Amino acid sequence: RRLDQRGGALIEAALGEVAARLRARGTRRFVVAGGETSGAVIQALGLQALRIGRQIDPGVPETQSLGEAEPLAVVLKSGNFGAEDFFDKALRQLDGGAA
Repeated sequence: RRLDQRGGALIEAALGEVAARLRARGTRRFVVAGGETSGAVIQALGLQALRIGRQIDPGVPETQSLGEAEPLAVVLKSGNFGAEDFFDKALRQLDGGAA
């Protein structure tokens, strides 16, 4: 069980690092799945607060970072939230369309 926990923590840290590098290269929109992964990505991006925006699916809104010179659009999907086409809807909504 400890190995599973360490493996999970390593994967979360790696995905957080990927997000931080993408941000450094100009990415301003992120869709993240998994509760622990979402926490790791938010921490790696250094985000302190998010404004809740429009709902994409029940329990899953888009958000926007607060206190940033260039705000980020962030969608955090945990657990079994979101329909089968959730990722398509999330990306469409972040592109300015309807979910």
